[in-house]
Amino acid sequence: MSNAVQDERCEECGSRIVIGLGCDCPPDGRVPTTRPASQVREEWRRFPADTILISPTQYAHRSGCPHLTEELVKPPRWGWIPDPAPGLWDRLGISHPAAATQGNTSRRAIKRCPDCEAALS
Repeated sequence: MSNAVQDERCEECGSRIVIGLGCDCPPDGRVPTTRPASQVREEWRRFPADTILISPTQYAHRSGCPHLTEELVKPPRWGWIPDPAPGLWDRLGISHPAAATQGNTSRRAIKRCPDCEAALS
């Protein structure tokens, strides 16, 4: 018989349930609409929030993208821009590609990830 504590998760918000403290759901029983900022920061430590990540498929993502993990974002497959110029994300497109400044610097992004775009609006 194991003495290990089971990692229980809330079915509503997905956060870890702390014995005696509950989860991250609001006390009035509403389902949370977003994950707490503390969870996002724990998942993405290497890249600041405004970093533009550039995939091999020429998509631009933001740090914390919901369908990526930080472990996937590494050279030579990925490039990134840790301190993008103001407005670069909004201008990004075929006529204004974003060039990686770190990682694989040959990467260029010409499209924005729809999930990241939705999270920013």
